[in-house]
Amino acid sequence: MSPVLTLFISLFTTLLAIINPLEALPVHLGLIDGKADTEQRRIARQACLYALLLCFFFLLFGTLLLRLFDVPLSMVRVVGGVILTRVGFDLFNPPPSGGIVPRADDGNANVAFVPLAMPIMFGPGAIATLISMASTIKQSPGELLHFLAASAAIVSCMAVTYIFLVNAKPILRKIGKQGIDAATRIVGFFVAAMGMGLIFNGAVEFLQAYRIVAQSAVGT
Repeated sequence: MSPVLTLFISLFTTLLAIINPLEALPVHLGLIDGKADTEQRRIARQACLYALLLCFFFLLFGTLLLRLFDVPLSMVRVVGGVILTRVGFDLFNPPPSGGIVPRADDGNANVAFVPLAMPIMFGPGAIATLISMASTIKQSPGELLHFLAASAAIVSCMAVTYIFLVNAKPILRKIGKQGIDAATRIVGFFVAAMGMGLIFNGAVEFLQAYRIVAQSAVGT
């Protein structure tokens, strides 16, 4: 399998697991309750568009933000891993308060952006994933192809999410609340596992860099 295709599949599956359209369904249904079908589709379309723009912003300017605040990539991976792990735990066993996956607020004027697009669809886990992916792309030899693959993965993920949101009511009728709860817990398990992987990789990368610095200091 080519590195470009591997990148596409990896980013697509990771983002889809983090965004978790099944988790967004109950919130979306609460926000569109009593609205016309055209208004429901408009809210779903706007929410996915907002989330898409946020994804591309962090994909394009993620590494610039790292350089601006002088934060090493290894630390981003560790912190992002911690956030992903907590998101996974909240999805697997949601606390009564809702954890870091907040509930919808019917009083919001633009519910497509807050809370649906951010932080329900685009939260800290997606930010950490995209910043880490942006740094990896810039270090790869075929930067343009890898960027196109990442862009295609983001667009595909948002397209799938839009399909879920538009068909929220039929999906809920077929799967039921218990089915959505079971799928959310399964996704939460794998999100937590991905978070632990990020923590491990970030820690190993930091220790390797620290060992090189320490060896240089001893040599001098």
